[in-house]
Amino acid sequence: MTFEPNELTPHRSARHFYGADLRRLRMLAGISLATLAGEVPCSKSQLARIETAEAIPSTGLSEEFDRVFKTDGHFARLFGLVSHEIHPEQYRRHMEIEARAVIIREYAGQLVPGLLQTREYAYALFRATAPKASEEDILQKVDARLTRQELLRGENPPDHSVILDEAVLRRPVGGPAVMRAQLAALIERSNTPTSVVQVLPFTHGEHGLLGGTLRLLTLKDGETFAYEESIASGTLMEDRERVDERLHAYDLLRSHALSPVESAAFIRSVMEALPA
Repeated sequence: MTFEPNELTPHRSARHFYGADLRRLRMLAGISLATLAGEVPCSKSQLARIETAEAIPSTGLSEEFDRVFKTDGHFARLFGLVSHEIHPEQYRRHMEIEARAVIIREYAGQLVPGLLQTREYAYALFRATAPKASEEDILQKVDARLTRQELLRGENPPDHSVILDEAVLRRPVGGPAVMRAQLAALIERSNTPTSVVQVLPFTHGEHGLLGGTLRLLTLKDGETFAYEESIASGTLMEDRERVDERLHAYDLLRSHALSPVESAAFIRSVMEALPA
């Protein structure tokens, strides 16, 4: 049976443009999908899906395309746009602001924040929330989440301050081995030149952010945005009064949290108590 490629629609989105450009350059080079699959770590069927925007490329694949087609970072730059499109529309403006922030402050009441998640922890979360999703879809979401973490490793990373409720540490997402690695990763970020992780122990009791998740994003000009997230939706706040209320709640909570050194020791004790 002759393979019939699907129609391309590059005008629809960044991922559609990415796929159309991949096919354009592949055809110009006279390379079949099968041949390209032999040059990069990706199957023929998956390459076909990337060309028609049915899938986004995995992390590192864009650099491989740039190598094969000698496109000087073209696909790597496009991937920065494409990776945003895996997220819901209401989340994208929040991500755009996050990418420009010079200060990021977070309170997490149940789960490790995305910027600090290990691959295995993120995978366990996505699999639990979408048990019927294909393995490919789950891995795409994991790759998109890990791509966000690059902003913490750039030349000028934002100052990142995190308050974790003790519940975050006690819930063994992915099982003991996954959680042990995740807790170790938190300890590494607990007190660095650009990051602080503090724990709010159960002994503190009730507080103004109990049961919620809060992010405060401050830009270079001092403008600050607040973002609250639930299971299925998120709310981005820009008006000064509401943002100031969240800033006050966060500052109050930070005053009751353990110091970074005490927090690292607390996290280590939880990690050591996990079953082998």
